Amino acid sequence: MRELPTTRSCPFGPPDGAADEPMTKVRLDTGDEIWFVSRHDLVRQVYGDARFSSEIDGGSHGVPLHRTEPIPGMFIQMDPPRHTRLRRLVTGRFTVQRMKALRPRIEQIVADQLDHLAAQPRPADLVTHFALPIPSLVICELLGVPYAERERFQRAGAELMRMDTTAEQSDAALLDLSAYLVELLRRPPGPGLLADMIGTGLTEEELVGLAVLLLVAGHETTANVLALGTLALLEHPAQLELVREGKAPDAVDELLRWLSVVDVGLYRLATEPVEIGGRQVAAGEFVTSSLGAANRDPSVCERPQELDVTRPRTHHLAFGFGAHQCLGQNLARMELDIAFPALLRRLPELRLAVPLSSVPFRDQMAIYGVHRLEVTW
Repeated sequence: MRELPTTRSCPFGPPDGAADEPMTKVRLDTGDEIWFVSRHDLVRQVYGDARFSSEIDGGSHGVPLHRTEPIPGMFIQMDPPRHTRLRRLVTGRFTVQRMKALRPRIEQIVADQLDHLAAQPRPADLVTHFALPIPSLVICELLGVPYAERERFQRAGAELMRMDTTAEQSDAALLDLSAYLVELLRRPPGPGLLADMIGTGLTEEELVGLAVLLLVAGHETTANVLALGTLALLEHPAQLELVREGKAPDAVDELLRWLSVVDVGLYRLATEPVEIGGRQVAAGEFVTSSLGAANRDPSVCERPQELDVTRPRTHHLAFGFGAHQCLGQNLARMELDIAFPALLRRLPELRLAVPLSSVPFRDQMAIYGVHRLEVTW
């Protein structure tokens, strides 16, 4: 039995061998033997089937997969009806209409951050001075978290995303972030979603869990798409020009599909026997997938291995699928849709300042991307 695919020979593609078989058994480094799915239709089936539970933990930090009681408020780990109750409380804050109302403010944040980046000595780290601050500022304003206190939640969030730490280190990071958020909620927070959630019947524990989820997920994913996407465009100059010139209205979705920064590691537990792709998953067995491999399935689009920013939007799975599909996808799309062309127009001579082989990729993180991206112009 082979190991779970994790090694990438191409920094923009899914792990090597992820698409070799539509569905097979693999072994985790914890010793767990689980099902691994990579075909687009089968991945959709797994994440769209309520017989697969999300109320599990482990699979990283050396902890075997197991059924667990979800952390209060952390609805990404919950099944209905608990998941439904919490998600409904915040869904209305992330509608397309609400996101459009935020567009002028996000455009201003991007413009301000470009001024900051342009003033840096060269070479400059695009992650530190552009890709990370933009979604951090946006999610802080949306939630009512002071941006001046970002170092504490960013440090804890980054630790929680690591897959090469111990369970004790991960727990310590969660406790640190939770303690900060308890302090914030008792102040109380500034105007925003968290302040609005006070008085809705949520316990303090639920409010903290909800805040952890929205705060970390709200900036980690978008920041990594923005940094890794910029690198991908720099490595594909013809595609970069199309984005700069505004000739690729669906470029963001193509980059989301092609990069798939959230890839392997979304685990599910079969609560009863389920047939997937002609294979029988027994009750009590675990399943994971490669969203990156699924997004490059030939059924998704023609020439799926190629980056083509003029490609019409596809039915990609970069935001997941089913009940747990990314709540903030409208916000993420808009931030990226504003930031990519603004960056490329403001700095038309933007280029890598180091060889591609020297770029430090986030190979040991739950959300893929780059740790740093040294650029000049």
